[in-house]
Amino acid sequence: MNNESQKLTRQQNKKKKKKSIKKKRSAGTIILNVFLGFVLIGCIAFLSGVGLFWYYAKSAPSLDETRLESPNSSKFFALNGEEFQSIGAEKRETITANEIPPLLEDAIVSVEDRRFYKHIGIDPIRIVGSALSNVTTGGMQGGSTLTQQLIKLSFFSTDASDQTIKRKAQEAWLAVQLEKEKSKQEILTYYINKVYMSNGLYGMQTASKAFFGKGLDELTLAQTALIAGLPNAPSYFDPYANPENAKNRRDIVLYTMKENDKITEQEYQEAIATPIDDGLIKLRPGNENWKYFDNYLTEVIAEVKRKTGKDVYTDGLEVYTNIDIQAQKQLYDIVNSDQYVAYPDDEMQVAATLIDVNTGKVTAQIGGRKIPEGTMLGQNLATNVRRDFGSTVKPLMDYAPAFEYLKYSTGKYIVDEPYKYVGTNLSVTNWDNQYWGSMTLRRALVESRNVPAAKLFWDVGADKVNEFINKLGIEYAELQQFNAISSNISTEDGTKYGISSLKLAAAYAAFANGGTYYEPQYVNKIVFQDGSEETDAFNVTGEKAMEETTAYMVTDILKGVITSGTGTNASIRGLYQAGKTGTSNYTDEELSKINSPYSISPDSTFAGYTPNYSLAVWTGYDEKLTPITSEYARVASDVYRELMQYVSASVPNIDWEMPTGLTRVGIELYLEGTKIEQPAVSKPKESSKKASEESKSSESSAEPSTTTSTPPVETVPSETVEIPPVQSTPVENGDGNNEQTPQTPNTTPTAPTPAPTPTP
Repeated sequence: MNNESQKLTRQQNKKKKKKSIKKKRSAGTIILNVFLGFVLIGCIAFLSGVGLFWYYAKSAPSLDETRLESPNSSKFFALNGEEFQSIGAEKRETITANEIPPLLEDAIVSVEDRRFYKHIGIDPIRIVGSALSNVTTGGMQGGSTLTQQLIKLSFFSTDASDQTIKRKAQEAWLAVQLEKEKSKQEILTYYINKVYMSNGLYGMQTASKAFFGKGLDELTLAQTALIAGLPNAPSYFDPYANPENAKNRRDIVLYTMKENDKITEQEYQEAIATPIDDGLIKLRPGNENWKYFDNYLTEVIAEVKRKTGKDVYTDGLEVYTNIDIQAQKQLYDIVNSDQYVAYPDDEMQVAATLIDVNTGKVTAQIGGRKIPEGTMLGQNLATNVRRDFGSTVKPLMDYAPAFEYLKYSTGKYIVDEPYKYVGTNLSVTNWDNQYWGSMTLRRALVESRNVPAAKLFWDVGADKVNEFINKLGIEYAELQQFNAISSNISTEDGTKYGISSLKLAAAYAAFANGGTYYEPQYVNKIVFQDGSEETDAFNVTGEKAMEETTAYMVTDILKGVITSGTGTNASIRGLYQAGKTGTSNYTDEELSKINSPYSISPDSTFAGYTPNYSLAVWTGYDEKLTPITSEYARVASDVYRELMQYVSASVPNIDWEMPTGLTRVGIELYLEGTKIEQPAVSKPKESSKKASEESKSSESSAEPSTTTSTPPVETVPSETVEIPPVQSTPVENGDGNNEQTPQTPNTTPTAPTPAPTPTP
């Protein structure tokens, strides 16, 4: 290669090298610029965060020592504004800083805040660790220190929806300020004395005395760990209600103590082997009046949580309820004493709900009878019972839908005759195993005949019936013709669907007020610690569930149930009221297990109403195979009568007015423009006394009639006459819509009357 070629090659290489250097410098510049950009963005974000933190911190409440010391008690007020109960305001057992047992201190710090003695109120290491843990495990581990938890309990709502960036900033700011003013031991003492510990108890010393009958310094290691772990989720880890959960939490506390070198392996093993109920004693309520309101408060607490997310145990609320204190206490006495009603034994249970028909307000409720002393927030059979309410569903599932959708009249004739559920080989039987032939719908309902009810259900159709009852707050996963005479079904997986006393009273209230359904409500307002109020969440607006004519037709018939039908035991002298009995039956298999010579049933119900109140009462036994004999089949109507008599004495006693659109002919009601049936021509027919062996007991009711049965008849088609719409006018008879002179109900207790034994 000559010199010129070499020279050219060297020049080309130099150019390539320069270009390469320029590219590297350019790439480096880009990387540097990107890095600086990120740094700048980070600085801006940091400064913005600091600015935002400071902005939020400035609006934080001031540290108030009284709020650190006092429990976040909630107060409950009755419909008249009277305070009738509180949670957390009762006397607490507190300790001082130098009285904290070292074992308890080790347990709390180990499980809640291992770096408690090292941080300044907030713990950046804990926050970062929690964030990384949540990212890698998908969990929700908290980063709050004990100091922050104390601040939250004292100044803010503990509800998850309130844990905003603003609130977190304020918590952190106040935590740092508190650490400047108080020692670690003082902060720990505030925490021990303040935390909620389940069962309406505040403070660990209070819980120790209530749970074990001794102070914190006398507890064993296992008992101390149980106490230390409760504040994390008091109700979930309640050793009385949820012992398995409580043991799991206690063992976690013990494990953290071992990991923190506070106990030995041997101590750990011995403690986790200790039964969770070791040393637990029976709880006693904080005051004597709690027993009157336990079931009602159970629903109040649940409604507040469901509608607002607030916790009455930790948020310090003033809760304004719809309870009528005097009615509630009267209901309690009726159910738990022998002054008003004769009960067969102490095991019979009663569930009852009283509702204001014009607002949906639950004014009194009881969910159990002879509940063990000391029970707090126990089972409420008025809301969660899944038993059969029998024929009380007939107005809801058969007659009202037929009036509403098919425009049937109360005078329409229907035949009570041998009948099988459509599409099945199962016979429908009546309580007396007889068939009475042709009768009006009015008489069929007053006498609670099962065959007419099943026929009406089929006439309307399950879909339309379901549509109707859904508007009354009643839902079934599956609705069949069996429900024409029964409120309870079981699906293939064994799930029970029933109607509680609460739902039944609310549905019947729509009959009482002319067709409007109100969702039952226990609360009308809550007031927060800062004085603000929440009313919108509890503002229930009624929704039209049926035509006014439908409601009146049902009411007009059900008045006769009390005056001359199966519900005469509920009669109250002078009071305008309507109601329906309900009795369930056993299956053949269940009857074979009981082997009783008497007429028996597992459930007996009465639901009734006036223009002011709706009241539904269920009676039965926790053990379904313990039967109600015919002698005590009327306990439900006894309870109804005694309470309705009491509450109706202080309100106007005015009859329902017949709405426009109806015409009364004799005692029967017709929608204007519809055909009026003439009595059917009939001839006597031999009574059918044989009950179908295929009949399921849950498909029929066993309510004895108090009227004289007419001979069963065989019918021939009836004639109809159509009349033009006319202006309805009052008629002078007991079933008319004329407004009579209000009469004061008889307030003298009526002696219970044993029910007659149904005719085989």
